[in-house]
Amino acid sequence: MDRTIGITRISPKRAAFTLIELLVVIAIIAVLIGILLPALAGAKQTAKTLICSTHMRQIATGWQLYADTNKDISVPAQPGRYADESRNIYPLGNGSQYRPRWFAVIGAAAGFDAFTKPSIEQADEHTRVVDGSDVFLCPTVPEWNNTRNYAYGYNHLFLGNARFINDAQAGGLINFPVRASSINASATLMFADSMGTAAGKPYAVRTQNRNDGSRDPNLFAMAGHGYALDPPLMSDNTDYADRRNRAPEHRSAPDARHRGKTNAVFCDGHVETTTLEGLGYIVNPDGSVPALNENATNAKFTGTHTNKPPPKLNR
Repeated sequence: MDRTIGITRISPKRAAFTLIELLVVIAIIAVLIGILLPALAGAKQTAKTLICSTHMRQIATGWQLYADTNKDISVPAQPGRYADESRNIYPLGNGSQYRPRWFAVIGAAAGFDAFTKPSIEQADEHTRVVDGSDVFLCPTVPEWNNTRNYAYGYNHLFLGNARFINDAQAGGLINFPVRASSINASATLMFADSMGTAAGKPYAVRTQNRNDGSRDPNLFAMAGHGYALDPPLMSDNTDYADRRNRAPEHRSAPDARHRGKTNAVFCDGHVETTTLEGLGYIVNPDGSVPALNENATNAKFTGTHTNKPPPKLNR
């Protein structure tokens, strides 16, 4: 006797989100994105800060190497301009350059080049693109890459200012040579992230970097003459980063571009990520950095870990 067993098929129940559930999920995702994006952005900025400090350490190795092979002389920010043009040409690692800045000189001493093709032409002095190695660039502002409007500023007034006191080349050089062995290396700043001559102006009037190497006639552009860093406390009758515009409102200073702080490398090669105040500067509420505020101190610039004014033009 056959028995037929009946099988009842049960249709699966279709699951679906309601509109409210979908909106809740979207809201949760939006909240998570809102939480994660700032953290990711912060991590990216932290990474750039670390890369920048690594670049600085690599550049700094050339400072002592240059001194070791040049009779203990600290590299100047830039050689003085001689009337005899043949004296304005200097050898680098892969060619010769017209009045090279400090970073190109000590880079060559350390075995890496600032330029893929140096130039002996005076016309290229301020506009040469720093394209030899990423080591010479700050990853936060990689477009600040020409010899005049540069991202890193050297402690030129205390470590080596080879400019002539006057255009007639009388009176000698402002502060050169400086003996490297006379420097308290661990307590003396070599160079730092620089905002150039924009430092003397409020945030509101600063303009974009001139990455073609041109001169901003109003000196508002970020990193203008950024290759030279004026110390916190200037004085009357002294040099400034921009020798054509020696005035407090045209002073140079570090740039706090790493989440409100600046990277600063010292002559012993160590790097500090610090505020401008931590280096001795005073910063006004409008962002401008005064040059003659008596509360500023040059102790981390002078080479002796004491506060004293920069060398005067007429001594």
